[in-house]
Amino acid sequence: MTARHLNIHGRVQGVFYRDWTVETARSLGLAGWVRNLPDGTVEAQVEGERQAVERMVAAMEGGPPRARVERIEARAIDAEGLDSFERR
Repeated sequence: MTARHLNIHGRVQGVFYRDWTVETARSLGLAGWVRNLPDGTVEAQVEGERQAVERMVAAMEGGPPRARVERIEARAIDAEGLDSFERR
């Protein structure tokens, strides 16, 4: 089990980014959460099989069609054993 804490910068609020993240993470069998932050970034925690987490982070670099991701700050964290992916 692998986990990453992510801060996504760019045009990522008001462009369906969180809902897209939930759908994509669930399709990859991942658990975690995603939420908007007051500074205009999106924060997420993703956990699951290593390859699926890596695929998710790579997908998040593009995001949904209207998003424009400038950069993602990612750091490895301990998995919490979450069992679903939710929008907060």
